[in-house]
Amino acid sequence: MRWRDRYGIRRLRGNRVARFDREATDADIEALIEFARSRRGVEFYVEPETFATDTTAVAVAHDGEWTRRRVGSPAVILRVARDLALPVYDVQLTGYPPRMRAYNERRRRAESGGLA
Repeated sequence: MRWRDRYGIRRLRGNRVARFDREATDADIEALIEFARSRRGVEFYVEPETFATDTTAVAVAHDGEWTRRRVGSPAVILRVARDLALPVYDVQLTGYPPRMRAYNERRRRAESGGLA
């Protein structure tokens, strides 16, 4: 099945795809854009490609809510971030923001019925 490369994923990534992963698609990028447009204070954190997983980006909102999607190449999320006027960071240099961990902890407590 052929899909459109609206965001330049294939062009910017080249022919390489992580061995065990699926390719990033336009739907992945659109999910990140929708997340960013529907929340305040979103920042993108680029995660490097690994042997098993394509390059991913994590979008983190002001309250720590987050989502992760494949992007195929750091250049793709850099372009998206520029178009949305949002910051983008290399997670290997900056780490994840503390608000992301706090959000995960709040969710964990809520899912366990408030017992921690």
